[in-house]
This record gives sequence, structure tokens and C-alpha cells, in this order.
Amino acid sequence: MNLMDQKFAELKAAGRTALIPFLTVGDPDLDTTVELIIQMEAAGADVLELGVPYSDPLADGPVIQRASERALTSSVTIGTCIDIAQKARQRGVKIPFVLFTYFNPVLQIGLEDFFQQLAAHDISGLIIPDLPIEESAQVLELADTAGISLVPLVAPTSNERISRILTNARGFIYCVSSLGVTGERSSFHEGVEQFINDVKSRTDLPVAVGFGISNREQVERFSSICDGVVVGSAIVRKIEDTIPLLTDSERREEGLLQIREFVAQLKV
Repeated sequence: MNLMDQKFAELKAAGRTALIPFLTVGDPDLDTTVELIIQMEAAGADVLELGVPYSDPLADGPVIQRASERALTSSVTIGTCIDIAQKARQRGVKIPFVLFTYFNPVLQIGLEDFFQQLAAHDISGLIIPDLPIEESAQVLELADTAGISLVPLVAPTSNERISRILTNARGFIYCVSSLGVTGERSSFHEGVEQFINDVKSRTDLPVAVGFGISNREQVERFSSICDGVVVGSAIVRKIEDTIPLLTDSERREEGLLQIREFVAQLKV
């Protein structure tokens, strides 16, 4: 049982739902990313997704695309993102990390080396949105050997593939609340609650929901039926809006506090 499994077990015993923020590593810079991780833990985050910036993020909307572009201008790589987890640990951060990356950067490192690095840097989970279940056997085997949870995405349109996806799932199930790319939304896929309940009826793993959740009201809505709620684009946009403060040495603490307060008010 890795750190993320322990966290979900603790939350279940306490009758609580996990708040899972997402940030793009290296946006606006690497030092600030470490500070943001510290602030998010202090704000009540239970698990944290570390997004690897990528030049062609097919699953991501414009907010996260812009964050990736900013990070890539500083030559942030998947190796850099893995190192950030260790730097955060050195600063006393204890919450579990999940790395969110597309498959091509993983291939560039090499699968065996990649999983060795994840384990060595205390990363508990992995999400690869462009890795089909039909092509995931080797990745799953290596992840299991390294003690890393390969977390699957399940969409309302997965239909007959859901059972197979759940069979190979580890850590938690990431239910996609809406079709299309990530981004803040005022409404979700029709029948999303029924979809989530269907997934929950088929697995003993925790079930989290993400894609489009952006405010406390929406977090409350999904917390009533899920074990975890992922908030991504809204936090990345808040970071984007706060960059003028974060990059000003005299106002940096003010910017960090604003982001901490934004994440804290999402906690239910």
C-alpha cells in the first residue's frame, strides 16, 4: 500500500472526500512550483496532481495549454517534474503525488528507468491520458513492480470498455465528468451522476471525478457521491492570474496566499 492508498483509506475511515488539486510543474517557474505545492498542502489538499508540460496536450483546454507553454519556455522536462516531488519532500511536504503526463515523454526516458525514478522520488500514482487500455499491459506490469498506481480515466462514453478498464485500475478511478478537453464548466455531461454511480458499483477502488470542476458548489455536488474531486483548470487559471505577484519578490507572499486561500475554499 503506497502513500496514496493510505490517504484514501484514512479519508474513507473519516467519511471525507479527497480534494485533489492539479498544477502544471514549472508554471511560472520551478521554485514557485515548490512553493505552490507547500501552499496547497497547507490549504487542505489531500492528493496533488503534478502536470508534466507537453507541447501537444490533447486532453487539455486552453488554460492548461498556456501553462504548458510557459513552463516549456524554461525547458521543463518530465525529469524536472519528477525532481520537483523530491524537492517538495525536502521542504516537508507529506501529501501523495500523482504524475499526469502524456506517453511520449515517458518513452523518451525509457519505461524501466521512468518507473525507477517515480519510486525513488516518492510519487504514488501515474495518469497517462493518451495510453489506451489495449496498449497498457507493459506499463501496468512495470508500475505494479515499482509500487506505482496506474490510474485510469473513464469517460461517460467508455460503455462496454468500462469493465476492462476497471479490471486493470490501480489507486483510484478517475471519472471524466464531461466530454472534450479540460476546462472550467457551468454544466456537465447529462447523466453524470448515474455514470459515476455505475462505476462505483463495479469497483472497490476509490472513485474521483474531474474535468471542469471549478468552484466550491461543484466540489460539494460531487463530494456527495465520490471519494475524490479533482480541480485543475480553475487552479491553473488562478496561478496564471497571479503571476504578476508571484514573479515580484516584494509581493510574492501575497500571491502565494491568494492561491492558498482559493484552494482552501474548495475544501469541503
